Amino acid sequence: MATTNEERKRYVKEYIRSLAAIEEAMEPYKEQKRDLRTEFKENSWLSTDEISAAVKAYRLFKGKVNIDEVVENFNMFTGDGNDS
Repeated sequence: MATTNEERKRYVKEYIRSLAAIEEAMEPYKEQKRDLRTEFKENSWLSTDEISAAVKAYRLFKGKVNIDEVVENFNMFTGDGNDS
């Protein structure tokens, strides 16, 4: 922790500069994501809801969630299971 007010101000400035540099570096990637989403919608390859579901599925997978368990639970609630 900073011990003086001047030291704290210096660290805040340093943090803001670093944060700004990171966010600036990320912007082209964010733009690519927006362009990708737009391309898939404009070409009618996926709807907004389908893109949203795909992103959620990706995040679950990335988070090491067992996707089979998610599907089984989803099917249990929607009645889409093979229980019939």
